[in-house]
Amino acid sequence: MSNYDGPVFNAGVSGSQFAWNNGTVSQNQQNNGAVAPGFEALAALVTNLLRELPRAGLAGQDREDAESAAREVLATIARPDAPQGGVLRRALAVLKGVLAPVATGVVAGTAAGTQEWAQKAIEGLTGVL
Repeated sequence: MSNYDGPVFNAGVSGSQFAWNNGTVSQNQQNNGAVAPGFEALAALVTNLLRELPRAGLAGQDREDAESAAREVLATIARPDAPQGGVLRRALAVLKGVLAPVATGVVAGTAAGTQEWAQKAIEGLTGVL
């Protein structure tokens, strides 16, 4: 039996992220694939949202939901065929719902300017489709 002091990968790993032995960690990943025509502004908005999300002060599950919904938006608008409206509407609704408490000031402990940022993000996500 071997004893390792760190992560061990027994197969090829590509495009993955992990944090090890950290008290706190914030990771971001950019997927710079092509975006369906007409969705470039949405891609930029959601990419910025993912980058700024760690300072929003969201609880763990809310942050995970927002990250998952944002990645779903990006994956959907990167499809070569026409993006699916229903999938986008649901993911955008999740993002707006998670950001609403931040925008209204209900979430305590957020960084300065976060409430305004959340309000602008919600405005940008509204009326996209």
